[in-house]
Amino acid sequence: MHVRTEPVADDRVDDGGNGDDEVLLSWWQHPVNVIGLLVAMALIAGMVGWLVADVGNDSSAGEVDIGFLHDMRAHHEQAAQMSYMFLALSDTDPGLRTVARSIITGQNIDVGRMIQLLRDFGAPEAAETEEAMAWMGMPVPFGEMPGMATEAELDAFGATSGAAANERFVELMVAHHEGGMHMAEQAAAEAEEQEVRDFAAAILTSQGDEIGELERLVD
Repeated sequence: MHVRTEPVADDRVDDGGNGDDEVLLSWWQHPVNVIGLLVAMALIAGMVGWLVADVGNDSSAGEVDIGFLHDMRAHHEQAAQMSYMFLALSDTDPGLRTVARSIITGQNIDVGRMIQLLRDFGAPEAAETEEAMAWMGMPVPFGEMPGMATEAELDAFGATSGAAANERFVELMVAHHEGGMHMAEQAAAEAEEQEVRDFAAAILTSQGDEIGELERLVD
C-alpha cells in the first residue's frame, strides 16, 4: 500500500517521483565540508604560530649582546646591594644617602630593562654558567668581574659607620662603576643590536656622572 507523504521542507527534494525522499544537509553539516574546515583551520593556526615565532626570533643579538646583558645584570645587582647596605649604616652622609637611593632606583630599572631585552632575544633571563666576560675574551667567575666587591669586603663594609662608612661606600662604588663602565664601553662598540649599544652607552654616561657625584661628596 502506498502511503501519502506530506510536502517536504526546503531541504528535501523528490528524486523524480519514485516516492523516496533525500535529505540535503546544510554546508556545515556535511562531513566532507567539516573535515575540510578543520584542515583549513589547522593550517591557518600553524601559519599564525610560525609567524609569531618568526617575529619573536627576528633578532640579530649575538654573543656580545647576550653576554653583556647577563654580566651587567649581575654587576648592577651588587651595586644595589651595596647601596642598601649603606642606607642601613648609622651616622652616614645625607648627600651620599641620596646618591645611594638613586643608585638603587636606577640600577633596578636597568635590570628590568635587561631582563626584557633578554626575553625579546629569546635568551635566558640570567646566565646559566658561572663564567662571566667570555664575550670579551676575558672569562672569569662572576664574582671576579672588574669592580665586584668580595664577600670579605662586603662584610667589612657592613661593620662600618659614620665617616668610615662614607669613605668605604665611595671607594667600593667608584671601583664598581669603573668596572661596569669597562664592560659597557666594549658592548657599546661591539654589540649587534642597536638597542644594546645605546643601552651600554647610557650606562657609560650615568655611571660616569655618579662617580663624579660620589667623589665630590666625600671630598
